[in-house]
Amino acid sequence: MSRITLILLQILVAVVSIAIWYVLTTYPVFGKMVLPPFFFSNPLDVANQIVAWFVSGVIWKHLWVTLIEALLAFVIGSTGGVLVGFWFARQPRTAAVFDPYVKMVNALPRVVLAPIFTLWLGLGIWSKVALGVTLVFFIVFFNVYQGVKEVSPTVLANARMLGMNERQLMRHVYWPSALSWMFSSLHTSVGFAVVGAVVGEYLGSAAGLGYLIQQAEGVFDVAGVFAGMFVLAAFVIVIDMLVSVVERRLLVWRPVAETRA
Repeated sequence: MSRITLILLQILVAVVSIAIWYVLTTYPVFGKMVLPPFFFSNPLDVANQIVAWFVSGVIWKHLWVTLIEALLAFVIGSTGGVLVGFWFARQPRTAAVFDPYVKMVNALPRVVLAPIFTLWLGLGIWSKVALGVTLVFFIVFFNVYQGVKEVSPTVLANARMLGMNERQLMRHVYWPSALSWMFSSLHTSVGFAVVGAVVGEYLGSAAGLGYLIQQAEGVFDVAGVFAGMFVLAAFVIVIDMLVSVVERRLLVWRPVAETRA
C-alpha cells in the first residue's frame, strides 16, 4: 500500500467517524436522538470552539504550558528509562535484587501519586512533570531492558571472537539491538507524557490543556471538553511524528518491512 493511499484511508476513517457523529447528534431516529447533543455536543460546535480558541489566542498559553511539561516528562523519563534499563540488563545480579521493587513501584496507581506530587512539589509544572516521568520511565525501562537481553548469543559470541571490548560491544551490538525496542516504547511514551501533564493539570493548575478541559467540564460545556480532547489528540500526533522522524534517521540500517496490498 502506497503512503498516499494510506493517508487517504486514514482521512476517510476520520471523515466517516465525524459524519456519523454529526448525524447521530443532529437527526432523531424514530423520534429520539441516539446521541443527545447536551451530552455529546456535535462536530460543528466543537469546531467552532477550537477556532474561537485559536482566533482569540487563548489556546497558545495553555498549549505552551502542556508542551513544556510533556517534553520535560518525556526527556527525563526516557533518559532515565534508557540508562537504568541498560544498567539492569548488563548487571543481572542488580536487576534480580531490585526486580520486586521496580514492579511494586510500577504497580502504584498514578492518580494516587498525583496529589502526593502536588503536595511535595506544589501546583507548578514540576508536579505534572513528576507524574509524567512515572508513566514514561517504566515503559522505556522495560523495553530497553528486554531489548538488551534479546541480543543474539551468536552475534555476541562472534563480536567477542573478533576482539571487541565492552565499549565496542555496547556501541555495535547492545545499542543497535535496544534501539528498535526503545523507539517502539518512545511512540507510546509520547502519549503517556502528555497524559501525565494533562491529568496533573486537571487535578490542580492555572494553565494547560487539562486546565481548559477541567474548566469546560465545570460549567457543563461539553463542546469545550471535546474541543480540548481534539486539540490534545492533534498535539500528541504532532509530537509522535517528530519521534518518527528521529527514528528514521537513527535506524537507517534497519531493513524496511515489506507491506502487502
